[in-house]
Amino acid sequence: MAKFDPRNLPDLVRRPILTEKATIMMEQDKYTFEVTPKATKPQIRAAIEDLFQVKVVKVNTALPPRRKKRVGKFIGFKPQYKKAIVTIAPGDVEKIRQVLFPEV
Repeated sequence: MAKFDPRNLPDLVRRPILTEKATIMMEQDKYTFEVTPKATKPQIRAAIEDLFQVKVVKVNTALPPRRKKRVGKFIGFKPQYKKAIVTIAPGDVEKIRQVLFPEV
């Protein structure tokens, strides 16, 4: 695996995506994150492994289409984002769940 600057890795992952579909995929050990549009699959893998201390099995990415946003008579677009679906190794699922969903 290529070496990446560890100082830049946390900036690649913006936030987890918690929708109904993403929640269903969590049962299959797949977690969905919003990442920067220029992030590559190896960079996403390294960032998730570094942030959550887990083993990533697979990374799938998608660029959803931009949505129109209207404010009064002005029409614009919502910003472009990239979605990463990360499959976690079965033994590391509890580690990432404790970070994403801490027990209060």
